[in-house]
Amino acid sequence: MSTQVVVVGSGYAGAGAVARLEEELDPGTDLTWISEHDYHLVLHEVHRCIRDPSVESKIAIPIDDIKSPSTEFVKGHVTDVDVDERVVELEDEEIEYDYLLLAIGSSTAFFGIEGLKEHAHELKSLDDARSIHADVKQAAEEASRDDPAEIIVGGAGLSGIQTAGEIAEYRDEHRAPIDVTLVEGLDEVFPGNDPELQGALRKRLEDLGIEILTGDFISKVDDEFAYLGGGEDEEPEELAYDTLIWTGGITGHEEVHGVDLDQDERSHRVFADADFQTSDERVFALGDTALVEQGPDSVAPPTAQAAWQAADVAGENVARAVAGKPLKTWRHDDKGTVVSVGDDAVAHDVKLPVLGSFPVSVFGGPAARNLKKAIAARWIADVASPRHAIDAWDSM
Repeated sequence: MSTQVVVVGSGYAGAGAVARLEEELDPGTDLTWISEHDYHLVLHEVHRCIRDPSVESKIAIPIDDIKSPSTEFVKGHVTDVDVDERVVELEDEEIEYDYLLLAIGSSTAFFGIEGLKEHAHELKSLDDARSIHADVKQAAEEASRDDPAEIIVGGAGLSGIQTAGEIAEYRDEHRAPIDVTLVEGLDEVFPGNDPELQGALRKRLEDLGIEILTGDFISKVDDEFAYLGGGEDEEPEELAYDTLIWTGGITGHEEVHGVDLDQDERSHRVFADADFQTSDERVFALGDTALVEQGPDSVAPPTAQAAWQAADVAGENVARAVAGKPLKTWRHDDKGTVVSVGDDAVAHDVKLPVLGSFPVSVFGGPAARNLKKAIAARWIADVASPRHAIDAWDSM
C-alpha cells in the first residue's frame, strides 16, 4: 500500500508546500490536498477587493491551476484530526494519512472584548472583503455631507493600515461622504516596528484624511458605538460607527483546539520545531497554524513572507520523512516590509536578490509601489504561472 501524505490548507503555506511536495515525493506516494476553498487566495492583497471587488478574479487562483493532475484535491471543512488513528475528519468523510502537514492558517482574535465579534467585520477571506465593500457602499449611500458615514478600523497593524487606505481611496474615487478612523490600543501605528517606518505610514494615512486614534484599546462594542478605554473611575469614549472592521490579532482555528498536539494554551497555535515537526512525528505544521521555533524564546512571524519561505522547506521535510532521511532546519530570513496605503506604499529594510539591502532604509513613491506589485506577482508566478502574474499586475 502506498504512503498517504495529506496537506490541509490552501494559503501560502499549504499551496507552497504542495508545490514542493510534488517535486520531492517518490512516485509511489499519494498526495491529497484538503481545503474548504477550491482556490488559493493571495491574502496580502485581499484588501484591494474592498475598494474594487473585481480584483478578486486576479488574486483567487483556482486549485487546478496550481496542483498537478496526480494530486488529489478534496474540498471540505476540517472538523478534527485524530493523531492516534491518523485520520483527518471532515464534515462528511474521513481521510487517512501516514504523514500530515497542517497549514490551515489562523482565525481572528477578539480577545474577549464584549460585542466585538458580533458587530465587527474581519478580513480573512474573499467573503469578508465582499461584505466590507457592501457595507461601506451602503453606509455611504445612506449618508450625506452633513452626516457622513463613520467607518472604524480597529488595529493599526499591516491589515488595519491597508484596509483603512483602501476605504479612503474608495471614498475619494466615488466622492462618497465617509469618515475613516483607525484605532490602535498601543501608542503608534504599526506597533513594534521601526519609528521611521511608523512615521512614514502615519504621514500617508493622514494625507489620505484618515483620523488616527492611538493609546486606548476598544473595550466594548454594541450596535451603535465602539467604546475606547474606560475603567472603574473613567467613562469610556464613545465612537459612533456605521461599519466596524477588526484586524487586531490572530489566534488558532477552533478546529485545532482539541487536536492532541502540543499547543499554546491561549492562542491554540501548534508548537513546531524548526524542522516543522510537532509533538507527533507524523504531523508537521507551519504558517499561522504554528509557532515555529526560531531559537530560544523566538518563533517565526505570522506573515505571508515567512509562510512563503517556510513552505518550501516544510514540503521537502515531509518528503524526507517519508523517505526516512534526516530533516532540515529552517530559519526565517527577513527580506523587509512593504505596506500599501491606498495607491501609495512604504518599504522598509528591503533586501533584493543579488543586490542585497536597498540603499535607503525607508522609502515610498513609485519604487515602493512597484516593489509591492513585484512581490505579489512573483508569488503568483511561483505558485501558478507567469501568465497569472502578468494578468494580476495592474490590480496589485
